[in-house]
Parts: sequence; C-alpha cells; structure tokens
Amino acid sequence: MIEAIVLLHRWLGVAFCLLFAMWFASGIVMHFVPFPSLTEAERFAGLAPVDPAEARITVAAAVAASGVADATRARLVQRVDGPVYVVSGRSHLGAVHASDGQDASVTSADIALAIAGAHASRRGLDPAPAAIVAGADYDQWSVPNGFDRHRPLFRIALGDTAGTEIYVSSRTGEVVLDTSRSERGWNWVGGVLHWIYPTVLRRNWALWDRVVWTLSLLASIAALLGAVLGIVRIRMRGRAISTPYRGWHALHHLIGLAATLFVLTWIFSGWLSMDHGRLFSRGQLTPAESRVVDAAPDWMAASREQLVSPVREVEWFGFGGNLYRRDRLAQGAQTLVRAGDVSRDGQAGILSGHDIQELTRRLAANCGVPSVLAEPDDYPAQSTVAGAPVYRTRCGEVWFDIDGADGSVLQRLDASRRAYRWFYSALHTLDFPVLMAHPRLREILIVGLCALGLVFSVTGIVIGWRRLRSTLAS
Repeated sequence: MIEAIVLLHRWLGVAFCLLFAMWFASGIVMHFVPFPSLTEAERFAGLAPVDPAEARITVAAAVAASGVADATRARLVQRVDGPVYVVSGRSHLGAVHASDGQDASVTSADIALAIAGAHASRRGLDPAPAAIVAGADYDQWSVPNGFDRHRPLFRIALGDTAGTEIYVSSRTGEVVLDTSRSERGWNWVGGVLHWIYPTVLRRNWALWDRVVWTLSLLASIAALLGAVLGIVRIRMRGRAISTPYRGWHALHHLIGLAATLFVLTWIFSGWLSMDHGRLFSRGQLTPAESRVVDAAPDWMAASREQLVSPVREVEWFGFGGNLYRRDRLAQGAQTLVRAGDVSRDGQAGILSGHDIQELTRRLAANCGVPSVLAEPDDYPAQSTVAGAPVYRTRCGEVWFDIDGADGSVLQRLDASRRAYRWFYSALHTLDFPVLMAHPRLREILIVGLCALGLVFSVTGIVIGWRRLRSTLAS
C-alpha cells in the first residue's frame, strides 16, 4: 500500500510541481493586483449629468422601443451623443436614444472614441489622443462571461502615461472595463497564470471549466498522498521530529510537514472554486424565485415628472410588485421613490425594511423579519453604493441578502451555499471575520503562507527534475 502511494505521489509530483509553484507565486501577486475590472466608483465617476431637456420620451416608451420583452430594469445616462435609456432583462439588454427612441447601439468607432475620451476626462485620466486598438468579441482581459451581453467591445487606448485601455460596449455605449499597463503586466504573472486563463482556452467556458477542474482535482490528490507519506515517514528523536531523508528530500519532507495543513486546505479550496454546482449549490435564485424577484414591472406606472439636474443616473426597477425610481446624485447620494407617489412623501435614500418585507412575503410565507447586516459578518455582502445597508431575510433555511440601494439580490444562501462559503472562501482567501477585522494580519498570513508553499514547491521541482532526468538517462 505504501509503495503504491509513494509511486503515485512521485509521478503526480513530477507532473504538478511546477503547477503548485505557479499557483502559490501567482496567488501572492493576485492579493496585491486583482484581475482588471471597472469598479462601481470608477464607472460612476465617468458619468456626466443627464440633460433633462433632451430626455423627450418616457421610460415606458423606451422599454417598448428596446425590444427587451422581459425588461426588469432601465437606466437613463448621458452619452456624448445625448441621453440614452439602457434597458436590461433576464436574457439580454438594449439601448435607445432618449430623444426619439431610436436604437442607440454603437457601430461607429468615432462615437466609441468620443465616449471613452469623455469618460476618461471626467475621471481625471488626462487622455492623450485616443485610438481604437481593436473591436472584437474577446481578448485576454474581457474573457469573463459577464461581458457577453456587451460584445463585441471597442478596445480603446488612451495614450496616457499609465497605458490605460478602455472597453466600450457596442450594445449600450457604456464603458464596461478599463485596464492599465501595470495591471496587465502583473496579471500575466497573477490572474492569468493562477486561473489558467489564456484567451484561447478561457473563451470556451465549458472546456476551461473541465480542464482546470481536472487539474485541480489531481493536484489535490497529489497533495493528500504527500501528506499521508509525510506523516508516515516521521521519525522521533526524543521530543524532536526527524526525517529519514537527506538533502532536498529532507527539506521537502520537513517543509511539507510545516505546510501540510495550509497546502491541503488551499489546494482543496482552490479545486472547490471550480465547483460550479457539482457538489454545492450555485447560490442562484430558483425559477420560481426569479419570477418573483425579476417580475417585469408595470412601466406605465413610471413617474412622468421632469428630471432634476444635476442627476448623474436615473434607474427604474421593479421590487416587491412595485416600480421604483432612484436618482443618483453622487456616488454615495441618491433619492428613491415608489412610482405613483406623486406627492413624493415616500422619497428616501434607500429601501426600507417594509419594502424588503413586501418582496420576501411574495417569495415565501415563512420569511422572517428583515434585519440589516452587521459588520463583520460570517457571510459578507456589500452594497454597490458605499454606506448603503444590506438586508438579510431568512425564509426557512434559505437566506436572501438584498441591497438596500437598488433592490438587487446579492446572495442566496441555502445550507449548501453557506457551507461552500467556509470550504472555499474562508479556506482559500482567509476571509474569516476575525482576520477581516485585522487586514494587515490577514495580509501577512496570506503572503507568508503562500511563500512557504512556494518554497515547498521549489523543493518538489528540484526533486522532480532529478527524478525525471535520471529516469530518462537510464
């Protein structure tokens, strides 16, 4: 039995030692430089005040003109070519000009360049003359599935000293992603390596999923076999732990013993990051829940009153059977009113506990009273608007975390998903509440443990190379 474990661990180690080293090294990089994205603060900073005089059609007319039959949300934003309604549904989205209801998708490179330049200027990026780099469905930084509804994308180089590139949706004309030269460079040795994310593989999600899941599973088996061998081979000299090995094998054994718990939990939790519903629930709304949460509202109930300048974004959304309108004045400042409340006595900045209760009552009869999440929380969720509350409602064994700013369901946590949060997130990123409350300590632990895992992997690389070389020479 031991001989079989030795043989399996030896050759799995030869096959995966470089992969282990890559994961630990890239994990350190990712902690400091995440994969490129456009944050909500960056997106909002790039918005211009909406010109009320140009918004001549109602949101109801815009939804009808968009062709999005199952529209659940609509936003009014200002583009360089005038205000535009962006209408989104469960399956797709569309955009129409607020002046005449005509299609507002972007086909002109000149318009895309103007949109990117205006966005950059409002964010203080000080762009030089911008230029279209490409117009395509995929590149290395836009492969995530969240961009599918916006493809093809215009990729635009600003020509600034930071090497910023901005991606503009051809469907809506919105800026959906930005990257800098530094982010791109670090992510070649960070996120791209860590997630095995080259465009040629990642653009085929199903293939990428199967490949990375299989590699992660085999790596977990190799780590488990090594842990078993490491423990079996322990020798005691008095009260001190000793090893029967010498040289690099001894280093591999002793460092492995010190890193066993971390390596096993980190590799295992990394494998679980690719679970995608195989062992745990995916945290998604059921079809019945989606019909309640995403029910198409009565767009004719939308308020027809004049917009108040200088609003930067107006959004209409259905929630709990009612239509709401929120006017966003700044990143952390908004007003919210239920459609039809012509007196605006119900105006507030956020959804109330009563509003949340109305929705959850429609979800299930046994939902508890909503409560505002406290920080830190064992299952963290944050609003898209800084400072806005997140409400939690317990419907039997299922929990719903709802954004008080815009009514979106941030998390659906059944028992399986709550377990997944601990087996994956807590073990892989050390986001235990006690550590989240002490970010510097958490950072030291993450970097230190990954560095220990990297040193351990290097000893495996040396041993594996020597074994492979001697085998090929014989």
